Amino acid sequence: MGSIVNIEVIKERLIKSIEKLPKSDIQEIFDFVEFLQTKRNRVETASDKTQFDPEKDPILKIMGIADVEPFANKIDQELYGK
Repeated sequence: MGSIVNIEVIKERLIKSIEKLPKSDIQEIFDFVEFLQTKRNRVETASDKTQFDPEKDPILKIMGIADVEPFANKIDQELYGK
């Protein structure tokens, strides 16, 4: 419970400090807060994707299709002129 009180005190102090700043500094603080939120969202999203299922990935399903005839010869001709 003590940490909740401390957070509330910090929030109040932060608001009072922000109110004393010029507009340009307030915009910079807002940008920083958005950066922190975006960073946290990326970390949370990345941890959600730790379970990788190749069967559900449409790109992986078709990967290697160009390795079989007649595609393989045509790719070599296009890339290497063979």
